[in-house]
Formats: sequence, structure tokens, C-alpha cells
Amino acid sequence: MQVPVASRLAHTGEYYFSRKLRELTALNAAGANIINLGIGSPDLPPHPSVTAALAASAAQPHAHGYQGYQGTPALRGAMAEFYQRHYGVALDPASEILPLLGSKEGLMHVAMTFLEAGDAVLIPNPGYPTYRAVAEISGAEVREYDLTAATGWLPDLDALAASDLSRVKLMLVNYPHMPTGTAADVAFLTRLVAFAQAHGILLVHDNPYGFILNETPPLSLLAVPGAREVAMELNSLSKSHNLAGWRVGMLCGRADLVATVLRFKSNMDSGMFLPVQQAAVAALALGEQWFWELNATYRFRRALVLALLRALGCEPAAGQVGLFVWAAVPAEYADGYALSDAVLAGARVFLTPGGIFGSNGRSYVRASLCQPESVLCEALARVRKWRNASHASATLGMTA
Repeated sequence: MQVPVASRLAHTGEYYFSRKLRELTALNAAGANIINLGIGSPDLPPHPSVTAALAASAAQPHAHGYQGYQGTPALRGAMAEFYQRHYGVALDPASEILPLLGSKEGLMHVAMTFLEAGDAVLIPNPGYPTYRAVAEISGAEVREYDLTAATGWLPDLDALAASDLSRVKLMLVNYPHMPTGTAADVAFLTRLVAFAQAHGILLVHDNPYGFILNETPPLSLLAVPGAREVAMELNSLSKSHNLAGWRVGMLCGRADLVATVLRFKSNMDSGMFLPVQQAAVAALALGEQWFWELNATYRFRRALVLALLRALGCEPAAGQVGLFVWAAVPAEYADGYALSDAVLAGARVFLTPGGIFGSNGRSYVRASLCQPESVLCEALARVRKWRNASHASATLGMTA
């Protein structure tokens, strides 16, 4: 029997990395031994105190039942203390924080809570593909705002203000930005809040990358005066604490907005596993030494990835923040897809084509830092060997 697919999925395909991982798995099963530099899933373990807290909690007989939809008071308190300590933002743990099963889940909750047919939502181009997906599934009209190297990968707020914003209800923003690694400063975030206030737009700020390779103190949009009236912020322990598979995130903002999102979320899950919550409390209590050691590893890895991209003739921008390196492809390739395909076929290394993040990313590729140094050294050696062989072949062809 053919079952018609709901119209809400008419424009939403399977997530790119879901399809690509199947392809890479098939290649590896055939003996290709692909090095995957595509996905930002931290390969490093959590701090030992975090796994110890998980194990200790899981050993308790009472720990395995359903949990409250708002998380434990201890977890919300730890999240509030984390925001105060690192961002200087005071949040009421009882009403202004909603723990999530990952911030990706929160994006869907926010979209389904506030968006419907007839509404419009602003999403970045390039940007995280899930932004478009959640907007489409909600039934809202997707309106892209351009981010380009010429504007420093920041939106032109004046151009947006001059456009018809009458039906725009939400604007999704993400700084430090993925995929470009751009960090926004306080001056820009202040202008962003003023823009939202002037046009009655709810800002949804996705903020999971501020602690990775950031040479300045991490920023929260909620620290900007007036932001709480027009903004909510998503955050995550996936990257900052190596807990990607544990699914621990949070939604922060004004109490009435958080309570409204809870109306939707409470119908979607039955709470977070208690041992994970108690382990997250331990993670959130980690001090600056944790981040220093984490970034020391990523700094060394970034040097290897930069060498690999430059061996391909790519041009990485300076000052990038986060788990990736974003780089312009050389003129010999039509776009990032062409370079990605060539490197996969020739060097058995996978780089993410920038076009999956939007049309403004087509001339770029993105490489992840989430592989051990030994693997990155092997990837660099493969790329150099392939490029040298390609250049030698081209030289022979010219002289033949």
C-alpha cells in the first residue's frame, strides 16, 4: 500500500549527513578506508568526573524512571550558574531555563511553538541546514538573509530593514557562526537586538561554539541590554563538554516564552535520563582548566587541518572559532562539491562541500577538527601524495 507523505515534508529531504554517512560506510565496507573530516562529533571523551557521576547515578535503583519535563532543579541551577559565571547573565533557574535533549531538538520545539503557515522566518545563507528544515516543517515561509565574505559573514541589517518584514516572526542567528567560524562582537549583537525590537521579530540565537578556539570571552546574546524582550538562546554541552551523543542542551529566555515552548516539548518527550542530568551538573561545574586543555588539543589539530586545506590550494580565513575550518576552494574546481568529490576519490578523505549550507557556501569546503592527530596526519599525507601525483601527471601531459 502506498501511504501519501504529509505535505509538510514536501520540501524537506533526508539530512545530508544521514545520506553521506551511508555512502561512506558503504565505501569503507568495500575496503576504501575513508578518513571522514565532515562531521563535528567530538572524538574526545568527557571529563572523568562526568562519566563517574553518570555511573554513580545509574547504579541507584531509583534513577531509571520517567523524569520531569523541566529537568531537575539541580540541573537548571547548574545551567543558571554556568550562564552567570561565563556570560555574566542572571537567569531564574525555575522559569527561564528549559533543559533539552540537545539544542537541535530545541530548534524544532521553538519552530513548532511559534511558526505556522502565513508566517515568515529569516534563516542565514550559509547556515546550519536544520534551520531550513524546522522552518519548512512548521509550514512557515523561509526567507534567507545573505552572509558573505564581503560583509564579514554578518547580515546586512540595514538591507533587511528596508525589505518587507511584515510577516517575519522569527530570525534564526548563530554566532560564533557555523560553518564559517565567524564570531560576532557586542556591537553587532547590540545592533541585532535593536533591529528585532524595531520590527517585532523574535530572535532565536543558537550558541554552541563559543568555548572552542575562541580567543575572546564567549558571549551570550542575552547579555545585551533589552535582549530578553526579543530573544531566546539555545546552548549545548555537545561541543564544549564532549557530550554530543548524550543529548544535553538548554533553551534560555524570558519566563513566558520558555513556558510556551514547554507546552509543545512536554508532548514530545518524557524527560531526560536522570544519570545524564546528574552528569551534566558535573560537566557544567568544570573550570577554565577543562577548556584550556580542550583547546590546546584543538589548536594543534587546527594547524594540521590548515596545512591539509592549503595543500589543496584552499584559502582558510583567519580568526575562525569552533570545531571546523572553512576555506575557499581554488579556481581549478567549479565549487566545493567538485573539490570534495575529487579529494574523496583521489585521497580517500571526505570534506564537507560548503553548498550544503546554502548557495553562498558553494565556493567553500568545511573540514572538521574531530579526529585524532594521527588520523589528521594520515589525511594530510594522503592529500599531499595525491596532489603531487596529480601535478606530476599534469606536467607529463603538457610535455608529451
